[in-house]
Amino acid sequence: MINLRFVHRLLFLTAIYIFLPPTAARGGHSDYINPGYGNFSFHGIARNLFAQEELRPSLELTRGYMTNDDLEKAMKDFTKRCSKISRLYSIGKSVNGFPLWVIEISDRPGEIEAEPAFKYIGNVHGDEPVGRELLIRLANWICDNYKKDPLAQMIVENVHLHILPSLNPDGFSIRKRNNANDVDLNRDFPDQFSPVNDDLSLRQPETRAIMTWLRDTRFTASATLHGGALVANFPWDGTEDRRKYYYGCPDDEAYRFLARIYSKSHRNMSLSKEFKEGITNGASWYPIYGGMQDWNYIYGGCFELTLEISDNKWPRAPELPTIWDYNRKSMLNLVASIVKTGVHGRIFSLDQGKPLPGLVVVKGINYTVKAHQEYADYHRLLAPGQIYEGIRLSSYHHSIIPGIQAENSKCLVR
Repeated sequence: MINLRFVHRLLFLTAIYIFLPPTAARGGHSDYINPGYGNFSFHGIARNLFAQEELRPSLELTRGYMTNDDLEKAMKDFTKRCSKISRLYSIGKSVNGFPLWVIEISDRPGEIEAEPAFKYIGNVHGDEPVGRELLIRLANWICDNYKKDPLAQMIVENVHLHILPSLNPDGFSIRKRNNANDVDLNRDFPDQFSPVNDDLSLRQPETRAIMTWLRDTRFTASATLHGGALVANFPWDGTEDRRKYYYGCPDDEAYRFLARIYSKSHRNMSLSKEFKEGITNGASWYPIYGGMQDWNYIYGGCFELTLEISDNKWPRAPELPTIWDYNRKSMLNLVASIVKTGVHGRIFSLDQGKPLPGLVVVKGINYTVKAHQEYADYHRLLAPGQIYEGIRLSSYHHSIIPGIQAENSKCLVR
């Protein structure tokens, strides 16, 4: 029998919530598209969530946005300018062969460390391009400020941040929602309630790239940036009986906490009259099946939010600086939250002092977080304000943490 030594950190949440006077959400209209069972009304707003055909944005409206070639050049230029804290790599190619480029930001890019990883993904839908613009701005802001801004410095030194500005470059190039095969990428993932989606041979190349990415890289948390509303959406995205109602996942409290971090740090998301606190459970608002968010949590071990960041799916380019200003603090605070809160540590054998791969289980939450196979580090996100009894299991033995107390803005072992 191998004796175990558990080294853990319980960290303080210092994410800054910004409360400012009410202001109308950016953009002049909302476009809501849904997966499939007709129209319904939510808080008085009709949503054609299952519409297949949409009006394509005019060519004039696209002026001022980066083309795919512009975006590729911007990413390559960024990693040259900020080479000490970044690298550029591709996770695959789109249907039409365009590379799915990713920027990694860290003080040790490309290396495996006992640190949490976070990913941002934009442009899942081709006609929702705001995310790709904001993600390039985020990367540049961190590069310009990490030596002088504590939050930027903390992210660079304690997180591996991966930024994929465009998952759907083909859809963007033709100004349509779906990819070049006319498939909605946010309906293409294996789903707990849709066995038909389990046929991996039918996955789109962009979907397969994401799935392979998560097999190769262990992400603690993630967010995708969408347009057409202003709200932070969390799992579950669907229900077993395909009806529309609140259906929370095992980590519902932690997800609500993460969603509030984004909403309350935003210029006006939390002031929404439609969504209380600017957050929503996906199944209660906009049920979908085959979505990336639920798949990340179930199969990828990654806490993912779906962030609707602009009422207007394709606002005019002069609005982008304002939208960036409204979202900047939210985007930074969400990344910082995976370091500043929860339970973090490593598992070692006492006799040899070697890292041991294992599992982290919290009593009362039907979800398991895996420690890293090589470094045995774990990063278990938990909502403050509750007492948790944690059970950590290694490959050879198990040990019980007597109690974990998370209060308001801090976590304490007692």
